[in-house]
Formats: sequence, structure tokens, C-alpha cells
Amino acid sequence: MVSRLDESFSFFQKAIDLRGVRQQVLASNIANADTPNYKARDFDFSSELKNAFSRNGGMLQTTDPHHMQPASNALGVKLKYSMPYQASLDGNTVEMDVERNKYVNNAIRYEADLTVLTNKIKTMLSAITG
Repeated sequence: MVSRLDESFSFFQKAIDLRGVRQQVLASNIANADTPNYKARDFDFSSELKNAFSRNGGMLQTTDPHHMQPASNALGVKLKYSMPYQASLDGNTVEMDVERNKYVNNAIRYEADLTVLTNKIKTMLSAITG
């Protein structure tokens, strides 16, 4: 019973963590919309969520306890370059409408994951307390 609860919470924890990383990647794209030759990055959320369960916690190997995990790839996500629908003259591949759409979609799904997890916890608490 405990392992099933742990699996359920683990799934939502990893999903929320990945959504947070994706939010950072998309925010970086938006912040660099006017940077010449900047290449927009993203990753396939569903394949990374599947891969997250096969990794050893998703953390990179460090040689010193003072080393920090890089914020943009703390879960070992494989970032890919986005292909623009229309090329720009300065070599920048960020398309603001596309990036904003991805950002909002990801934010909504992040909130939905948090809501589902919160409801699961509330249900468990009400079952325990009666």
C-alpha cells in the first residue's frame, strides 16, 4: 500500500519538477527574443517524464559537495533546438507568439498537476482523520 502511494506521489513530483524546468527554458527563450543568433530551446515533456523514472534521480554527478546542479538542466533533460516557422534576419529562432503559447500552456498544466496532487493529499487526510 505504501509503495503505491509513493509511486503516485513520485509521478506528480517528477511531473511538477519537469514542468518547472520547462518553464525556465521557455522563460529563457522569451528573455532572449531580441538576442542576435540566439537559438530557442525546448524538450518533449512526455518522453522526458518517461525517462525520469529510469534515471537515478536525474541528478548529475558531482566531485565536490559544494558543486551545484545547473538550474536549467537539473533533471538531466535533453534540450533540443526549436525549428522556427519563419526565419529571422538576425539568426534568432525565438518566435514570441509560439513561445508565449508554450509558456502559458505549461503554466496551466503545472497548476493542474499541483491541484490534482493537493486534492489527493486532502483526500488522504480526510480518510485518516475521519
